[in-house]
Formats: sequence, C-alpha cells, structure tokens
Amino acid sequence: MNKEKSLLWIKRLLGFIAMALWLFIIYEISQMSAPFMEQAPYCMGTTMLIFGLLTASYKGLDYWGGK
Repeated sequence: MNKEKSLLWIKRLLGFIAMALWLFIIYEISQMSAPFMEQAPYCMGTTMLIFGLLTASYKGLDYWGGK
C-alpha cells in the first residue's frame, strides 16, 4: 500500500473514531438529569474539542504526508 492510500485510510479511521466518540459522549450527556440549558455547554465543549482534535490530526497527517 502506498503512502497516500495509507494516509487516506488513517484519516477515515480517525474520522470514524471521532464520530463514534462524539455520539457516545453526546448520548451520555443527554442521559443526565439536568435540564437542556445546563447540558448545552457540555455538548458544545465536547463538540469543539473532539472535532478540533480531529482537524489537528488531519492537518498533521497532511503535513507528514507532504514530506
């Protein structure tokens, strides 16, 4: 398998893991007994954190793949 193809599959795997983790965390937050207004900051925070890390890993893989 060449380098571009392996990077593509790593990105796909990272995307799948990030989506699964995000859905799990959002589900766990929604099961809390707190009202929605108290849950909203946790939902926004985890969304920004997970997808920020995913974006950073994608950029890192692009940088690594360019060398």
